[in-house]
Amino acid sequence: MNLTLKVWRQKSAKDKGRIETYAATDIPGEASFLEMLDIVNTGIIESGGEPIHFDHDCREGICGMCSLNINGVPHSRERGITTCQVHMHKFREGDTIWIEPFRARAFPIVRDLMVDRSAFDRIVASGGYIDVRTGSAPDANAIPISKEHADAAFDAATCIGCGACVAACKNASAMLFVGAKAAHLNLLPQGEPEKDKRVLAMVRKMDAEGFGNCTNQYECEAVCPKEISVDVIAKLNRDYAAAVAREAVCR
Repeated sequence: MNLTLKVWRQKSAKDKGRIETYAATDIPGEASFLEMLDIVNTGIIESGGEPIHFDHDCREGICGMCSLNINGVPHSRERGITTCQVHMHKFREGDTIWIEPFRARAFPIVRDLMVDRSAFDRIVASGGYIDVRTGSAPDANAIPISKEHADAAFDAATCIGCGACVAACKNASAMLFVGAKAAHLNLLPQGEPEKDKRVLAMVRKMDAEGFGNCTNQYECEAVCPKEISVDVIAKLNRDYAAAVAREAVCR
């Protein structure tokens, strides 16, 4: 396959970025999107140029590091996959592909297609831990948990923190991410003791990091590679409102 790439290049967060054009020639249809970029980078290096910088790690759809906007959509128009799971046979001969980093004030550009998503780490850290005894593994049946809650907690825990939800939202909201990270603990009895403290801390940290508000247009759910439901946002709103009310009473 022969393709034309329109790639965002930017040396640092302070540098003025620009779109540069590259020819991607003789690309195998079975190649992944990242393998295609590897091939293009090999040609750039051989000609003495600076390769395109992009994040990647597992290349198995597990870590979310490969986050890119492809033709204006986080991870591409395919549902339920990450960038590294996009294969070139999904494109047509001669296509022009626009490749940009995730856009959000809370995700400053590091270089080219790489952004700093450590704001997510700080939000998770603000939520703290759960108060359980450590040691040997507990009996799986020691704490009764309904299947409904267990399934919902597992679904929320599949969030890989890639940031596609933020990149898709016009307000750069992190509500789907925060909702998922809070729900997978708050739905279980082990997370109940710190539920209020966790929700208050995570939502306030999210606001402090500069993420926008949710306007319930569900772009986040549409692009999430793990297809996490916006139900976690509704739960987060309910839990936060209840925690604020209880906090006010305790003052």
